[in-house]
Amino acid sequence: MHQLKHAMAAVLFIGAVSGAEAATVTLSCSALGAEANLCREAAERWSAETGHQVEIVHPPQSASEQLALYQQLLAAQSPDIDVFQIDVIWPGILGQHLLDLSAYVDDASLSAHAPAMAASVRRGDEVLALPWFVDAGMLYYRTDLLEAYGREIPTTWQELTDTAALVQEGERAAGNDRFWGYVWQGRAYEGLTCNALEWIASFGGGTLVEADGSISLANDAAAAALDLAAGWVSAISPPGILNYTEEDARAVFQSGDALFMRNWPYAYALGGAEDSPIRGVFGVTVLPRGGPDEASAAALGGALIAVSRYSSQPDVAADLALFLTSPEEQRRRAVDGSYAPTYPDLYEDADLIAAYPFLGLFGETLASAVARPASVTGGYYNEVSSIVYGAVHATLSGDASGADSLAAARRELIRLSRGGRW
Repeated sequence: MHQLKHAMAAVLFIGAVSGAEAATVTLSCSALGAEANLCREAAERWSAETGHQVEIVHPPQSASEQLALYQQLLAAQSPDIDVFQIDVIWPGILGQHLLDLSAYVDDASLSAHAPAMAASVRRGDEVLALPWFVDAGMLYYRTDLLEAYGREIPTTWQELTDTAALVQEGERAAGNDRFWGYVWQGRAYEGLTCNALEWIASFGGGTLVEADGSISLANDAAAAALDLAAGWVSAISPPGILNYTEEDARAVFQSGDALFMRNWPYAYALGGAEDSPIRGVFGVTVLPRGGPDEASAAALGGALIAVSRYSSQPDVAADLALFLTSPEEQRRRAVDGSYAPTYPDLYEDADLIAAYPFLGLFGETLASAVARPASVTGGYYNEVSSIVYGAVHATLSGDASGADSLAAARRELIRLSRGGRW
C-alpha cells in the first residue's frame, strides 16, 4: 500500500480468518457521512461469510480529488486497490482500467437495477461496474422555522432567496449570529458542477452539453441562474460557502444554523439521528424551479462498485463487489444510512418506506433528474467539469458576471471538443 500512504486515510483491516485459501482485498470506500461505518459493517459480514479479509482505505472527500488519485493509480497499473467505489459518471473515464464483470453477473441480475443505473455500467458487451446507490440533489428545510415565520416551502429559487433572507434576519435578531438562510456546495470541484447544472437546467438554460454534443451553457437563462446564486454569497450564504463541500453544508444545517440546505439523500439519516440537534424539525423536498413556468432539476448522481483490471485477486474482488451491491446490502444501507437503492423493487418495501418516508418522494426527484454530460463527452468529462466549475466559481467569487464567465467557458469547451465534435 506504499503508493497510498500519503493520499488515503488510514487503512482499516477487517477479518481474522487465516489459512491457505483466504485472500486479502483492498476496498476504497468513501467516508462521507455514515459511509465509513456502512462499509466497515458490510466488509465484516462478507469476511465472516467467505473467510477472506478486507483492507478499507478512504479516498479524499472531494470527488475531483478522488478521480485524480484513481487515475494516477490505475494508469500506473497499481495493484494497491482491488475494489473501488466510483462515481456513476466515471466508467467512461476509467473504463480501460476496470475489470469486465460480465462473467460474474448475468443480464437478468443487471436488469433488476434501475435502467439508468444499469445502462451507466455498460460499455458494449462489457460490464465495467455494478450499481450501488443512486443520488439526486434535494432541498432540506427546517419545518419549525418555516412554521414560526409563516412561510411555505419554496417552489422557486427566488422564493427560497426571499424566505431565507427573512428567516435569517429574524434568527439573528433573536441572538443567533451564526444563522444562515441557505447552505450548499460552492467549492471549485465536481459538487459545484452538480449545483450549477441544477440552477441552469431549472431556469431553462439547458444541461451544459446536450445529447447531440452541442455546447449550450452560454445563454441568458444560464447567466441569470448564476447571477442569482452569486447574490447569495455573504447575503443568505456564508462567505466560506465558496469552499463548502457536502459535509461542510451538512455541518451547518445539522447544527441548527441554517434554514435551507442542498444535499444528497445521505444527509437525511444523519439529520434524524438521536444526537442530531434538528431531529424531528426538518424535511426534504424537490429543488426549486427557476420560475413558475420552469421545472425543478436535480443532478443525477450515485455510486458504482468496480474492480481493478490490475487486481491480483479478481475472483475474490468480484465476489466482494457482488455482495456490496446485492439487494440485501442495499436495503441495509437504505435503512441505516438513507442511501437510495438502485433496485426499484425496494421502493415498494413497506418497512423501508416507513423508516424513510422521503424515499416515496425520491421517485419524483428522480423523475426530474438531469444527468451530467458524461456520456456525450466521454473521456473529456473531467476536463469539461473543471471548465464548468471554474467558470461558475469565478461568478460566485465576484470576478465575472454569469454571462462573461459562461462565454469564456464555452470558448474553452469548443477548443476542447475540437469545434464541438466530441
